[in-house]
Amino acid sequence: MTSKVSYLGNLRTSCTHLASGNTIFTDAPVDNKGKGEAFSPTDLVATSLASCMITIMGIYCQEHGVDFSSCEASVLKIMANSPRRIEKVVVEMDLSGNHWDKKTLHKVIAAGKACPVVRTLEGNVELEFIFK
Repeated sequence: MTSKVSYLGNLRTSCTHLASGNTIFTDAPVDNKGKGEAFSPTDLVATSLASCMITIMGIYCQEHGVDFSSCEASVLKIMANSPRRIEKVVVEMDLSGNHWDKKTLHKVIAAGKACPVVRTLEGNVELEFIFK
């Protein structure tokens, strides 16, 4: 098992990662009957996209002796209705603090775009990537 998810009432869950014991909470978004006081489950999906990409970029850099010291990502999740689902995720990533040449930058970005979350979402959710 990976995690344990418990309903806390009022459209909120507690999610515990079993290997580490770390816990996060989710809350339904304001536009879907919730309080919006924590990540919604769909926020976590969108956010995990950027997190996975950055992690895979880090692994690529470690394996290829590339210094990876700077990365910030902003994530925009766009919902659709009928059925309610994630329609689009935009990830804007600033890698400029690494001072890589163009060849290295393209290789690191390609590694990130090959992450498991991208591969899971592509074809089901529109993905847009903006790199600085």
